[in-house]
Amino acid sequence: MSPLDLLDLGLIGLRTRPGRAALSGLGIAIGIATMIVVTGIPASSQAALVARLSALGTNTLQAMAVPDLNPPATLPESTVEMVRRIGPVTSGSAVANTHAVVRRNDRLDPRDGSGLTVLATRRDLLPVINAHVRTGAWLSSATERFPAVVLGSVAAERLGVTDVSGKPQVMIADRAFTVAGILATTPLTPDIDRSVLVGWPAAKSELGFDGHPTVLYVQAEEDRIEAVRGVLAATISPERPGAVMITRPSDALTAKRAAESSFSVLFLALAGVALVVGGIGVANTMVVSVLERRSEIGLRRALGATRGQIRGQFLTESVILAAAGGLIGAALGVLATVGYASWQGWPVVLPAQSAALAAGGAVVIGVLAGVYPCVRAARLTPTQALAAV
Repeated sequence: MSPLDLLDLGLIGLRTRPGRAALSGLGIAIGIATMIVVTGIPASSQAALVARLSALGTNTLQAMAVPDLNPPATLPESTVEMVRRIGPVTSGSAVANTHAVVRRNDRLDPRDGSGLTVLATRRDLLPVINAHVRTGAWLSSATERFPAVVLGSVAAERLGVTDVSGKPQVMIADRAFTVAGILATTPLTPDIDRSVLVGWPAAKSELGFDGHPTVLYVQAEEDRIEAVRGVLAATISPERPGAVMITRPSDALTAKRAAESSFSVLFLALAGVALVVGGIGVANTMVVSVLERRSEIGLRRALGATRGQIRGQFLTESVILAAAGGLIGAALGVLATVGYASWQGWPVVLPAQSAALAAGGAVVIGVLAGVYPCVRAARLTPTQALAAV
């Protein structure tokens, strides 16, 4: 028989018993849909969690001079440029404490800085610490050279500056500085929230800044962050690497790696059970179909059908039933995953392995479920089959 003849024979049982076929296919569909849903939804949730953890600075390190050393330690002026030469480092920037006092106006006590720090800052700082301007503008190539500042969120609150449209000013070292912008809260670097940021060149010309960074911020390739940490101190200060203190990688990195490596084995097991139940349903349908169609089998055998053709007919029927259920289940699983992930605001992730397993699993279940019924049907002799009529 040609493949088309075999396919037509396989569809006979499904066309003559549509209700039973639909219920059996539903079992497979539920199993496949369950497999996709219980892998796709956790994967989408995992992607959202990983994105949130990445925003917490999983690839960020900080370096600073160890305090209270004799002689005192300082970071070299060329610290940022030296660190950027490390292969896995993707970006770097720095700030420096100018030890100046900031006041809202010149009528306040010149010794009262409201607990705020005046920092000299490089223009490339914001992307390195994942900071954003809430209102106004960040320092530019022009404003970094003039008496202009950007306030951290806490600094703006303490100084009573909520809007920069009127070009408000603050006093630093008895010199008026215009507020160019206000930063949003920076979870990675809370010290920046309590700081007044002055351009690097302006800090040198207006505040007597000596050019030595106080804190270095470094972003590196996440999977090599420990290696970068190991060489960072020696790169910054080859003569006195012990004078440089490097923060350890964020705890969020450990959490992110745990989230990436974890996978819900329980959910996969439940999906497997659902597939097995669906396969048993298909097998049961095919066994009953063989018992009910003994007369058809006997007649076909009497007319010359071989055992192989009988086996092929019932095996094809089983595979078609399982494959149809698998396609419907895959569609339902994808729709459910996309809908739920979109509702939660997660990125939609459909693991390729689950989709491949769903497609292949449906066919495998159809074959396994149809093996015994088709063998049983093929073993019936014409006389045994017709004797039941």
